[in-house]
Amino acid sequence: SDIFEVVAAVGGGSPCYLCARMRRGYLYEFAKQCGCNKIALGHHFDDVVETALLSMFYGAEIKTMMPKLHSTSHPGMELIRPMYSVREDDIKAWAKYNGLTFLNCACRFTEQVANKEQESKRKEIKELIRTLRGRYSEIDKNIFRSLHNVNLDSVIGWRKGGKRGSFLDEYGKTRED
Repeated sequence: SDIFEVVAAVGGGSPCYLCARMRRGYLYEFAKQCGCNKIALGHHFDDVVETALLSMFYGAEIKTMMPKLHSTSHPGMELIRPMYSVREDDIKAWAKYNGLTFLNCACRFTEQVANKEQESKRKEIKELIRTLRGRYSEIDKNIFRSLHNVNLDSVIGWRKGGKRGSFLDEYGKTRED
């Protein structure tokens, strides 16, 4: 496809979001043409943790990647992430053990920032987690677990299905209400 060229022509800041959406759309369409109803992506444990922190630090929201979800733009299609709980280092070790190599991303933006660590927010978050893990060995595991253990009784606000909620919606109501 010409996705990389189209995204590069759009310009602007980081084109990653647009590129990811376009690539996913292309994968869904290709899967449908092949008679499939799912696409599997290679996101792993570290991606989940990093995405949660990226969303908090730079998107002002708490969210991350789901292990599976139904496509909202391609009815009948599902996205799965079978390596959701697998550590990145374990994947790399397995690939090395089996003599496999990964393809480099063909993205011009990625190539441009490859030697400029400060421009990649994901690399910044990876380094932060690595530093924190030096002090607290379970830090990334605790971030991951916290995404599966949200205490809605102590969350100030939320969104679900396009609707917003607030603790004030329930504040002051008795259990009998």
